[in-house]
Amino acid sequence: MPVNIAGKTREETKMMRTLLATSLCVGLALHGIGPADAQSSSYPNKPIRMIVPFPAGGPTDSMARIVSDRLSTVLGQSVVVENRGGGAGGSIGAKFVASADPDGYTILITPGGALTTGPAVHKAAIGYDPAKVFTPVALLMTAPLIMSVHPDVPVKTVAELVAYAKANPGKLAWGSQGFGTAPHLLVEVLKLDNGVNLLHVPFRGTAPLLIALVAGQVQVAMDPTTTSLPHVLSGKLRPIAVTSKGRFAKLPNVPTVVEAGFPRLQNTFWLGVVAPTGTPAAVVSKLNAAFRDALAQPVARERLANLGAEITISTPAEFGKFLADELALWSDVVKAADIKVK
Repeated sequence: MPVNIAGKTREETKMMRTLLATSLCVGLALHGIGPADAQSSSYPNKPIRMIVPFPAGGPTDSMARIVSDRLSTVLGQSVVVENRGGGAGGSIGAKFVASADPDGYTILITPGGALTTGPAVHKAAIGYDPAKVFTPVALLMTAPLIMSVHPDVPVKTVAELVAYAKANPGKLAWGSQGFGTAPHLLVEVLKLDNGVNLLHVPFRGTAPLLIALVAGQVQVAMDPTTTSLPHVLSGKLRPIAVTSKGRFAKLPNVPTVVEAGFPRLQNTFWLGVVAPTGTPAAVVSKLNAAFRDALAQPVARERLANLGAEITISTPAEFGKFLADELALWSDVVKAADIKVK
């Protein structure tokens, strides 16, 4: 009969392990601690996967890598960024996280596409209800969108863009980061409010969109400061407005959409983190605190500020309310603009 190195048979070893496990559970119960609590207290004890639901090179990817670097230091564990792009608003990556074990080792870092705008557009077909399959962890940061045109387009203001679009119906192409993203819905608002005919051209993320915009394959776009600012500063794109409440410090001469007379275009790019529903509250709380500590580090703050991002850490409850409000807002836009899934 096989014998283990401690001189016990396999059957005896198995019985001892069972007895030890039972004793541990009894001890935890006597102290009011359940298995999930015990697991949460040791979290994290292995690498964490941070899923980005967009291809590499976009604003979500670039900021996720800055965040993950500092988060690894705070938690004392590797935080691995994994790109899983595709689907409406990043729904492929979102569904991957939704179906993961709710243990805090697979989390989603995303803008609104996967949680609010995408579900608003694809309510029946997206394959998940974000309010049911995710638990909020934290809103991390926001950044203005820059409304830019290719330099060959003869406009310098949003009003001039609208006038030009009316005089040239269907000739201007508005590029977006994908069907069901906030910039896509903002062009629908512009079209709805002003009766203009713009061609919407969705791309698979920011990187291919900016390549096409700089090349003049599309003529107009809204994109976060974090990725479009270098092209604006180099003169490859002409900024005509920013979507923030106040003017963007790095482009002080560019008016806000409110100043330009188009208040319904006011919006910001935001980035938040969610985990699968069922993730222990203690793990969510620990993650929230870790993100707060990571983004308080001067190195992280400086790198994000250089991209035009403002750190705005929320509690899980605050982020949950924010998501509910955003979903209601964009659902109203989708209904009013009669946006149909193609």
